[in-house]
Amino acid sequence: MNALEHAAPAIAMLAAFALVIGGIVLIRQGEDRRKGVLMLVMAAVLVGNVLIWTM
Repeated sequence: MNALEHAAPAIAMLAAFALVIGGIVLIRQGEDRRKGVLMLVMAAVLVGNVLIWTM
């Protein structure tokens, strides 16, 4: 495995955490709830992908 294959799950998890935080902020502000929910869904998809990659 090369360095990128080791780094990809870590980068995806960082992105998932950022999406969760951003989604919660958007939902709480109430301005753009749809984008906030979509960000939470995307975070769940990223976490699922990381789980698949690590098996």
